Amino acid sequence: MFNLTKTFDSLDQLPDVASELLETFSEERFFAFFGKMGVGKTTLIRELCDQLGVNDNVCSPTFAIVNEYTTAKGDPVYHFDFYRLKNIDEAYDIGYEEYFYSGEYCFTEWTEKIEELLPPHYVRVEIKENNEIRTLIATVIDD
Repeated sequence: MFNLTKTFDSLDQLPDVASELLETFSEERFFAFFGKMGVGKTTLIRELCDQLGVNDNVCSPTFAIVNEYTTAKGDPVYHFDFYRLKNIDEAYDIGYEEYFYSGEYCFTEWTEKIEELLPPHYVRVEIKENNEIRTLIATVIDD
């Protein structure tokens, strides 16, 4: 099982954090993000997308629930924000399975709202903040 722990205190360090996350989990495609509001989940996902070659404007899909981006190679990248979900049925309504089991990159925010729907194999990425210092803990989950 792979694990990665990174501590950072500046946005300038995000490219290195994202690069190491993608390199450490190079075979993985599903990344479930956990952390309080404002901890930097969307900002890190924006950097991950940049490193994957996404040229689209990467922003939180809070209102759309899912944004689909395209890499320079034409591959899709899916970005979910489940913050506004009122119930689990809304995840079914957007056809989450098509995305989650597509084999393409999927990044989810506010994952705790749909945790029961996660695939059996994914990378859990938790970001914690303590006095402006953030700690990222990433672990492969294989149920």
